[in-house]
Amino acid sequence: MTTSATRVLVLNSGSSSVKYQLLDMRDGARLAVGLVERIGEAVSRLVHTPLTDSGERRERTGPIPDHAAALKAVAEELAADGLGLDSPELAAIGHRVVHGGLRFSAPTVVTDEVLAEVERLVPVAPLHNPANITGIRTARALRPDLPQVAVFDTAFHTTMPEHAARYAIDTEVADAHRIRRYGFHGTSHAYVSRETARLLGKDPSEVNVIVLHLGNGASASAVAGGRCVDTSMGLTPLEGLVMGTRSGDIDPAVTFHLKRVAGMSVDEIDDLLNKKSGLIGLCGDNDMREIRRRVDEGDERARLAFDIYIHRLKKYIGAYCAVLGRVDAVAFTAGVGENAAPVREAAVEGLESLGLAVDAELNAVRSGEPRLISPEGARVAVAVVPTDEELEIARQTYSLVTD
Repeated sequence: MTTSATRVLVLNSGSSSVKYQLLDMRDGARLAVGLVERIGEAVSRLVHTPLTDSGERRERTGPIPDHAAALKAVAEELAADGLGLDSPELAAIGHRVVHGGLRFSAPTVVTDEVLAEVERLVPVAPLHNPANITGIRTARALRPDLPQVAVFDTAFHTTMPEHAARYAIDTEVADAHRIRRYGFHGTSHAYVSRETARLLGKDPSEVNVIVLHLGNGASASAVAGGRCVDTSMGLTPLEGLVMGTRSGDIDPAVTFHLKRVAGMSVDEIDDLLNKKSGLIGLCGDNDMREIRRRVDEGDERARLAFDIYIHRLKKYIGAYCAVLGRVDAVAFTAGVGENAAPVREAAVEGLESLGLAVDAELNAVRSGEPRLISPEGARVAVAVVPTDEELEIARQTYSLVTD
């Protein structure tokens, strides 16, 4: 499949939102970005920002009943800037799809068969895959002649060996119900691990990296020579690190206890662990900036929440040092990882025996560029590498349709 067109539209369709970016793949430049939110509500909102010289940020409010109407509105905004979906410069539309199971380990041109398989994965990603499917169907209807490419959050983690991906439960039950560790945030982990190698002046195949994607959702990965060998999220995004509203690792028997003793339903327990736990469950806030403000003012609940968050993070850093054997770098990324210097400092404090340390002055610098924050000559580099999932999706999409 070849094309002389150079633009890629990236769509991230949520249950009631669509985020989008239009990129020129000659240099990765963004031509427009935007968000449609509150789809299906009485008052929806579209914010569109063209990044060309003549463009200005525009906002419209009013009812947008469904994703079809949302994408039609996006197409109208792009057309107003001369960037319409009918442009011959548009090479493909790249879609973020959260769950690709074991079948999809690379970006994939969407066919009816591919879409059917993504639908079969809905039971293991009920909050995400249905919205992703809706976005793909809508885009296909708008441009049936254009390649639609699915880029899967789980794909980067399909290289995990079986001993890391399997849970220690009956294999027949596990296989029958697709129960295994899939991992998520893979697009970010792929991008950041590669950019960390570039920061070190090395090829990704030469570098072992621990990537810490710390946002409201948070995950860690162990990447050996460019391949993921372990990651903290599992069958769902609930496993692993302490997150904004998710508990992360927990004794499975807690769920049985809550049902038997507290009389909670399965749905109530699901809601508790996914939406009312983590930082917000511990201290009532899931914004790390607010938690740090409270810590600095002596708030004990906020301090305990922060300490639990850091303790879990350190456990994964230590575990992945053991998994990798040799670690060349630890990279912090996403909203908290990129912006919260106290988190980075606390995460490596006391891990000097593992070669980890941060330079206080370098750590305090705020920048949108990849940078090292470890002392000169440190055995293990500690880096801050801003993630760019949209660019990664666009790159994978464009590479597929131009090969």
